Amino acid sequence: MREILTFILAGGKGERLDPLTRDRAKPAVPFGGIYRIVDFPLSNCVNSGLRRIFLLTQYKSFSLQRHILEGWNIYSNQLGEFIDVVPAQQRISSDWYLGTADAIYQNLNMINDYDPRLVLILAGDHVYKMDYRRLIDHHLEKGVDMTVVCMAMPKEDSLQFGVVEVNEKNLVVGFQEKPAHPKVIPTDPGAIFGSMGIYLFDADVLRKELKIDADKKDSGHDFGKNIIPQMVAKKLKVGAYDFAKENPVGNYWRDIGTRDSYYQANMDLLGRSPKFNIYDKGWPLRTHHHHYPPLRAYTTGKEPGRIVDSLVAGGCVLESAEIEHSVVSQNVCIGDSASINHSVIMDGVNIGKGAKIRNAIIDKDVDIPANAKIGFDAEKDRSRFVLTTSGIVIVAKKTPL
Repeated sequence: MREILTFILAGGKGERLDPLTRDRAKPAVPFGGIYRIVDFPLSNCVNSGLRRIFLLTQYKSFSLQRHILEGWNIYSNQLGEFIDVVPAQQRISSDWYLGTADAIYQNLNMINDYDPRLVLILAGDHVYKMDYRRLIDHHLEKGVDMTVVCMAMPKEDSLQFGVVEVNEKNLVVGFQEKPAHPKVIPTDPGAIFGSMGIYLFDADVLRKELKIDADKKDSGHDFGKNIIPQMVAKKLKVGAYDFAKENPVGNYWRDIGTRDSYYQANMDLLGRSPKFNIYDKGWPLRTHHHHYPPLRAYTTGKEPGRIVDSLVAGGCVLESAEIEHSVVSQNVCIGDSASINHSVIMDGVNIGKGAKIRNAIIDKDVDIPANAKIGFDAEKDRSRFVLTTSGIVIVAKKTPL
């Protein structure tokens, strides 16, 4: 695995996640009570034995950098292992990163310095578990120049994804960006292969293709839109890796690209049989752990509190509160008779006595007054907060109420 260099792209603005990305990069958005989104690809790397990782940042990266320094200082530099945060440096031109391919092109010096056999490129804003060793073995076995990881999904979802067109041998023969009339999987006319934004390259091929793309003034410098079609046109071998079929640690994957997808991914952690299991001891998920005391719940009124189908992190204090189908993050205080339903509550939120919150995302350090109601009156909520397409209310970080 020392012949593999990994790049995690973590510089996106995440405009469709606003207001959650007003103060932070998308990979730094809190998730699941104690994690940041970037913890998932990083955990996959650690569990897969990948020990040379560059995290490429650009947009509002301070909290992301701090999280990596505090929680991911786990490798030995003396053994040639590292997780290095690399901000955009404008080494080649005065431009910031112009696309996913350009981000790697502007850091070709790192590939030249370490001279790996293979280069793995990951997105920093996806929630999933994946054993990259299986992908690497598959790539070498097939003898291809590049492998793109794909997720089989219903044909009607094509408008949300880049669609990879394959032949009967699962070799890529085309790429479509969010097409209305997509190319289907040859063996399943009702399904498409959606690109997951995970790419594995032979290093020498990657160098050549990035340099060719960089010279094209009309290119968007994107792996899906530009590099894959460029390679296919030259008859280079590009393989498709079927994530759900080949991945032994689960077939759940979600791109946290929108506010509704973020909310739904949190909801996927809940219930008796969650869609995404974060309790798998065979595939541990790492993060930076704050030194908070355990959850404390006690009765202050006539009725005791109640927690149903929820995640509640450490440091929380619950006073006869009712929490149902919700994710409550660290260091949250919830007052007597308050109720939280189908919501995501982030760190440091204080919820006053008798307050009622449903179908909402409350970002960090918000004080909810006693008897306040959020999620019950759409017009009133829209005048004060942000509503998602599906009607989820988002209260931005440190919003005064």
